[in-house]
Amino acid sequence: MIYVDADGCPVKDEIYKVAERFQIKVILVANKAMSIPFNALFEMKVVSSGFDAADDWIVEQVTPKDLVVTADILLAERCVKKGTRVLNHKGVEYDEDNIGMSVANRELMQNLRHMGEMRGGPAPMDKKARSNFLGSLDRILHALKKI
Repeated sequence: MIYVDADGCPVKDEIYKVAERFQIKVILVANKAMSIPFNALFEMKVVSSGFDAADDWIVEQVTPKDLVVTADILLAERCVKKGTRVLNHKGVEYDEDNIGMSVANRELMQNLRHMGEMRGGPAPMDKKARSNFLGSLDRILHALKKI
């Protein structure tokens, strides 16, 4: 199963296409309903608007046989600790080897922005990032099919 931290996820269309090819269920999780393609493989799960409600719901559901797609490093960390595969929207897979550094980098950047040393956010999605995402998604789903 693929769980998508759906608020602001820029690769939902790519996930739908690949999920149809693999015939794998996708659950999009968010604080408010959003339109999704009409397909029995796709489900929209609306959670309460409480702080981290979507993250908490995802963490409660996932198993090592699942994949979570998120740009939220702290959610990624929680899922990795449960043995779940985690992929960000630019094709970077988080695992036990890199999640600690990713969390530390997130905190550093947050502190730099707070002190005014840095402005803006991450670079926008481009064709290369979408291609990286699709390649990583395909590789992970092939591996999960073998479990």
